[in-house]
Amino acid sequence: MPFQESSTPHVTGPSASSESMTPVREPSRLSRLLLFGALVAIGPLTIDMYLAAFPTIVSDLNTTESAVQLTLTATLVGLALGQLTIGAISDAVGRRIPLITALSAFVLVSVSITAADTINSLIILRFLQGFTAAAGMVLSQAMVRDLYSGSVMATFISRLFLIVGVAPILAPSIGAQFLHFFEWHSIFWGLAIFGLVLVGLSLFMVKETLPTERRSAKGPKPVIASYGVLARDRRYVGLVLTAATAMGALFAYISSAPFIFQDLYGMSTQEYALVFAAGAGSLTITSQINGSLVKRHHPANIMRIALPVGVVVAVALLIASLLDLGVVATVAGVMAIMGVVGFIMPNSPVIALNDHARRAGAAAAVLGASNFVFGAIIAPISGAFGAASPVTMAGVMVGCLSASTFFYWTLARPKDIVATMEWERA
Repeated sequence: MPFQESSTPHVTGPSASSESMTPVREPSRLSRLLLFGALVAIGPLTIDMYLAAFPTIVSDLNTTESAVQLTLTATLVGLALGQLTIGAISDAVGRRIPLITALSAFVLVSVSITAADTINSLIILRFLQGFTAAAGMVLSQAMVRDLYSGSVMATFISRLFLIVGVAPILAPSIGAQFLHFFEWHSIFWGLAIFGLVLVGLSLFMVKETLPTERRSAKGPKPVIASYGVLARDRRYVGLVLTAATAMGALFAYISSAPFIFQDLYGMSTQEYALVFAAGAGSLTITSQINGSLVKRHHPANIMRIALPVGVVVAVALLIASLLDLGVVATVAGVMAIMGVVGFIMPNSPVIALNDHARRAGAAAAVLGASNFVFGAIIAPISGAFGAASPVTMAGVMVGCLSASTFFYWTLARPKDIVATMEWERA
């Protein structure tokens, strides 16, 4: 049996602590949805906006494709470590202050990147950019768990992906426009402006969601103890591995797509942006279907169907790539796999966070960090075996989704989840 904690719903915001006294009214659920969506979107925008610039960066900095892919790896590692650090800190001091501090640092780092003129400096700064961007991603999830539970939380997170899904749809197109009118450094001026907007929204709209009485003790020992509880929870570990390996399929696509569609298939940056938008749109649509399904079906049962379907689709994409069926088959396969991921991404955190309301920051941090650590591993693997090869991308996707299915059945154990995790149908 996994470690269980009370999952009493927090449908309304908790009473404000002394540090959360802000001159704003209690936000509506829609306002929170829009705000949290913007905060989560900082991650996809930070990752995706410069992808179309990969070939340009290779030429401008006189470097290699694999070296440029390391800038993506550095960003993912930064996002992972940032979530682990900021998530644990927020369980002790609250959500609001770490959020505003990290977002302010994100703005400064983004401005610094505009002056980067070597691949080494770009790698270092991208790590710092990822580290600071992590606050928006991990703290938005922690705040959702502070406020909601059960099917309300599941529906909220699924709706959140409607907003989050827009970010990867728009990011390559926005990046392509920057490249059309300016040089690639200008993309990071755009990210700096977006970060500055988030700082302003957080100052005036984010209210503290974690009251003093629910905070953990300060210092390293409580943090270590909190992560220890999570590490001993078989179900939680299984869900973390399930989500991370499934996200590996997404990162295999993200790291390879610019080279496959622009270098191999000869697409322009505008055409590439449209193809990338199609994949992100597929993920967004299925996440919204999931938002309706969780009102009637347990999220564990939804994942029990989605994961094997993902393996089948990935194998089909691999066969199509081996037979060299062309760009249409590649795009169709990628869209189908992104659609499967749209069912996994919202449901994994819902189940994983359900048992750990008192350490939501740490629990959300491990979930998010594991995703990006695995993504950081996948990106260079894809590059080592041919960044511009759809066969390599499809092969990595097959491996990732097969591993995800294995972890879900052997560690998370969906039958146990359904039997022990009560689910209120809407």
